Amino acid sequence: MNKKDLKEFLDAKVELYNHPKFIESDPIQIPHQFSKNEDIEISGFLTATIAWGNRKSIINNANRMMDLLDQSPYDFVINHQDHDLDKLLPFVHRTFNGDDFIQFIKGLKHIYTYHNGLENVFSKISEEKNLQHSIHEFKNIFFEIDHLDRTKKHVSDPLKNSAAKRINMFLRWMVRQDNNGVDFGIWTSISPALLSCPLDVHSGNVARKLKLLKRKQNDGKALLELDTSLRKLDKDDPVKYDFALFGLGVFEKF
Repeated sequence: MNKKDLKEFLDAKVELYNHPKFIESDPIQIPHQFSKNEDIEISGFLTATIAWGNRKSIINNANRMMDLLDQSPYDFVINHQDHDLDKLLPFVHRTFNGDDFIQFIKGLKHIYTYHNGLENVFSKISEEKNLQHSIHEFKNIFFEIDHLDRTKKHVSDPLKNSAAKRINMFLRWMVRQDNNGVDFGIWTSISPALLSCPLDVHSGNVARKLKLLKRKQNDGKALLELDTSLRKLDKDDPVKYDFALFGLGVFEKF
């Protein structure tokens, strides 16, 4: 496929999958349960954090998280007392356990109390080319309070060559201006042009078949290569192609 044909093919797939029906089977349905920006941000961040493995399990456990936060994630984060955290201890999703959940609640409270919220942390340290340095700095801020060392593995660091799939997905949800009602676009201080594709097994395999990506590992170097390819197709909204790559891989077994 030449570039023109490839763009037309992928644009058609974006149109097919960047659709409200996509929400029904995707973890993005969790933040769609809320209307307040802070609730959307926090529920989205926590959902994205556990977004690996079986999608049904991810959605079930993210819903359980919201129940444990009394279906008011921002209010719980800001106003919880230490004894309120005890009920989070039994939570587990794969290697993310109750201790990690509690640490995340404390980290979020720190960010909303002392750093003016998640959007502010990511937007004030964004670079011209992408948000990978912002993710690195976010991790530093998130864990500048007393923390469990084990919990740090649940926030990826792109500067250590991680593709940071889950946090790039969260940023897509928050930043991308979506006219179809899937992504939220509530963070207006960050340009969608800076977003990176959430690179996983599905999107990586499809990208290689379409010659958008040569590198075999799904790491930070592969993400940069894929970003470069997708920006050539649409420099203003490169991660819209996440819908095409994911849809082709998961729904069409491309």
